[in-house]
Amino acid sequence: MIRRIEIPFGKTKQSLTLDEQRIQAVLVPRHPSRPDLSEQEIVLSALRDPIGSEPLSRLAEGKKRIVIISSDHTRPVPSRITMPLLLSELRRGNPGARITLLIATGMHRPTTEAELRDRFGDEIVSHEEVLVHNAFKPEDMDFYGTLPSGGALRLNKCLKEADLLLAEGFIEPHFFAGFSGGRKCILPGVADAGTVMYNHNARFIADPHARQGILEDNPIHQDMVFAARVSGLRFILNVLLDSEKRITAAVAGDPEKAHEAGCRRCLDQTRLTPVPADIVITSNGGYPLDQNIYQAVKGMTAAEACACEGGVIIMLAALGDGHGGDNFYRWFARGDSPQEILQRIEAVPPEETTPDQWQAQILARILKKARCIFVTGEENRALIEGMHMDWAPDVNAALAMADSLTFTAAPVTVIPDGVGVILVP
Repeated sequence: MIRRIEIPFGKTKQSLTLDEQRIQAVLVPRHPSRPDLSEQEIVLSALRDPIGSEPLSRLAEGKKRIVIISSDHTRPVPSRITMPLLLSELRRGNPGARITLLIATGMHRPTTEAELRDRFGDEIVSHEEVLVHNAFKPEDMDFYGTLPSGGALRLNKCLKEADLLLAEGFIEPHFFAGFSGGRKCILPGVADAGTVMYNHNARFIADPHARQGILEDNPIHQDMVFAARVSGLRFILNVLLDSEKRITAAVAGDPEKAHEAGCRRCLDQTRLTPVPADIVITSNGGYPLDQNIYQAVKGMTAAEACACEGGVIIMLAALGDGHGGDNFYRWFARGDSPQEILQRIEAVPPEETTPDQWQAQILARILKKARCIFVTGEENRALIEGMHMDWAPDVNAALAMADSLTFTAAPVTVIPDGVGVILVP
C-alpha cells in the first residue's frame, strides 16, 4: 500500500509517496486538541493569571520607560496576536508610559521594515517606537559583568534605560539550548556579538548536555539564565504553537518560573523515542524557519538522532534567504570534508570563537554521520553542493537518490517537522 505524507516546505507542503512497508515510523509531536478558547483568549488568560509574578498591568504602574523584547523575522512568534494584548495590559496600568519594542536579532541580519509590518501589522509599526538590535555595534552595548563560563556579558544599552523590562517569545525544542523562549530573548537575543560567540563556543556545543530538551547541567543555558537575571528581565509571555503555527497554550510571569512551566508542557508534547533507519526524511517546519541552511541545521539534528551510521538524511527547506551566514558557508566551501571541518572547529578556543562557528560545528557533526540530500529550488543547487551535500528538486526525487545510494529500498523514518520534536532514548 502506498502512503502519502505531507511535509512542510516554505509556505506550502510537499507530498512524499512511499510504500507503507518501508516506513519505520512517522514521528510527530502530541499536540493537544484545539482548546475551546480562541488564541487571543489563551494569551489573555495567561497574562491575567501570571506565574510567580504580579499582573503586568500592576507592574506597569508608575513606570516611565518600558521595553518589550520581541523576536525577529526568523521566528514564528504570532506577534499580531500577542503584542496588542501586551500593549493593552501595560497601558491599562499606565496609559502614559513610554514603550519601546526592541527586536531581538541575536547575530542575524537586521529585520527589515517590511518584515516588521508582516510580523506586527501596520498599526503597531506606524505608531510604536521600534528598535532593531545590532550585535555588531559595540557603541550600542553596556557591560553587565562576567558570565559563569568566563565570557564578558555585554547587552543592548536600551535595557538599562528601562524601569520595566519584559519579553514575548515562543517555546519549542532547541538543538543546543534545550528549549527556545524565556532567557534566550536576552542571550543571544539582545547581546553583543562577542558575548554570543563566547557562549556558543566549541566546547559548549560539544557538551552532551547541550542538546534538545535538556536544561539541567547545560552550560549554554546556564549562561543564558545568568544574563536574563542581571539584565533585569521582569516578565515574559511565551506561547506554544502547533504544526500550523497556531497558539495552543501560553505562559506568562516570572522569567524563570513561567519558562520552566512552558518547557515542561513542551517536553510532554514533543518527547519521542528515536526510531533508527537508513533513510530519514525531515524538514524545518516550513516558513519562517526554513529560510536558510543555517536555520535548517536545527531540523537536521532530529534526523541525526534517527539516522544509522553511514545512512542518508533528506532535508526539505525552501531557502529563500540562501545559506544564512557568510562565515557559516565558508567553513564548508573551504573545507575538505565534514570530518576535517569538525576537527578544526573543535580546536578553536572559546575566546576565539567566530560568527556562526557553532552552526557549522553541528552541521559538520551531522554530515560526518550521514550523507545529506537537500530538497530546495534549483537556484540553490550550487550552494548546496558547495557545502558537501547533494541536491534534489523534490522529496520523491530525493528518495530515489537515497535508494540508489543505499542500493536497496531501505527502511525510512519520517519526521515531518524536525524542530518540533525532542528525540531521546
